[in-house]
Amino acid sequence: MTSLGIDIGSRTIKAVLLVDGEIREWEVVDATSQPAMTARSLLERYKSIPVVTTGYGRSLLEIEDIPSVTEIKACARGIRHCTQGARAVIDIGGQDLKVILLDADGRIAKFEMNDRCAAGTGKFLEIMAEKLGFELREFGDAAQKGAPGISISSVCTVFAESEVIGLLNKGIQRHDIALAVHQSVVGKLCGMYKRVCSQCSSVHLVGGGALNPCIKNLLESVLHIEVLVPTKPRITVALGAAVLAANGAD
Repeated sequence: MTSLGIDIGSRTIKAVLLVDGEIREWEVVDATSQPAMTARSLLERYKSIPVVTTGYGRSLLEIEDIPSVTEIKACARGIRHCTQGARAVIDIGGQDLKVILLDADGRIAKFEMNDRCAAGTGKFLEIMAEKLGFELREFGDAAQKGAPGISISSVCTVFAESEVIGLLNKGIQRHDIALAVHQSVVGKLCGMYKRVCSQCSSVHLVGGGALNPCIKNLLESVLHIEVLVPTKPRITVALGAAVLAANGAD
């Protein structure tokens, strides 16, 4: 059985081609200013196979009779495909944060989602990294070189940006500010996690934010649990969509 899952995110579009339950191909491309066109170009490569879309822009292709599912459902199915016993998931996307609790059978038992502002998301980290003069890919490593002792009181992008500028003007080292930014993000994640998955001893971290080592290490330190990162954390949701496509979107 061959199927395709496409996760149309706010920052990137991810596609996974699944063949007999195994990932045969996968791709991550920039969403650009025309995400629907980018998604269609991916579809053109894989005609006449079952497809399911998900993500921030999944509605862009609904007019073409391509079934879509929520990111929550796709993420849950994707992580269980990777790890059968997975019970808790944190997904750090470009525009939202999700914490999901699964029951023993892999069904969604509870979840919480922050999608009303960019607070703590990949976009938030990107803006803070730029303000501090770091590339996003190096931001986590830079933060781990910082010394504790300062804090960012707001995770609202606008107010946090003002705080960062104020700290820089006071002569605070940018690595120290980077650590404070990460601590504010993890503080928000921990609050969500405790409301949803307080009894779990481990959590799977997915999405683009899973590539940030500082977030993983801070989560483990604050929550005192094991944080597991899949081999390809950015495509977990697209993988789940491909699994659902192979099963008739069920």
